[in-house]
Parts: sequence; structure tokens; C-alpha cells
Amino acid sequence: MAVIPDKYKDILKSKSGAHVATIGPQGEPQSSPVWFEWDGQHILFSLTKKRQKHHNLKRDPRIALSITDPKQLERYLEIRGSVERIDEDPKLDFINSMSKKYLGIDKYPYHQPGDERVVVVVKPEHATYQG
Repeated sequence: MAVIPDKYKDILKSKSGAHVATIGPQGEPQSSPVWFEWDGQHILFSLTKKRQKHHNLKRDPRIALSITDPKQLERYLEIRGSVERIDEDPKLDFINSMSKKYLGIDKYPYHQPGDERVVVVVKPEHATYQG
């Protein structure tokens, strides 16, 4: 049986943001929203190397993501898993694709000089859902 039931995969194709929870240096949860993409097997999202989430995931690859259906907020998908890999994004290809998906523009407008972008690739291992 698939980790994520087919009837919830529409949430993964939506423009809803994902709230990502990682484990901080003292074991505390750290959560923040991100833009994401579903490739059919993995959830992908972008970070800069300076972000706490990046440091947390390099130390401990366990992760949880919560995504609500943008049309029906009581319907949601929560995914737990681990980071399979972290890929470099030096040409900003992935974050630019997220800008296209979420903002409708080709180039990510918030890039700062010196930002080093990576793409986090998450393998879902468990899912809960409602609605």
C-alpha cells in the first residue's frame, strides 16, 4: 500500500504551502512554511544553507510536513519521513520553478547576493490525513 493514498495526492499538486518541522539543536521542534513540489515519489523544497532548517536536517534527517487543502481547510495531509538527499541549486533552477508555480513569475524575486540554495528531497515514510 502506498504511503500517501491516491485520494490525497491532489493536495500535493496544489499551490498550498507545506509547514515543515525539523528537530532543533536542543531537541526542540522548529517549524516554518515552505513552497514545495511533489515529483510522484518525493517532496522537494528549497532552502538556503544559512537557514536553521538546513542545519537541523544536516544533523538529523527526520522531518514532518503538514499541508492543508487550499479549498477545504479541514482536509489535510501530514507526512513524516527523512531527507533522502540535499542537492545543490547553484543556478537557482528549482527555486525559480517554485516562483513560477507560486507567484507566476519566472525568476525568484527574493534571492539575495551570497545566498547558497539547496533542494531538500524528502522520502515519505508515514502519512496521516483527514477530510
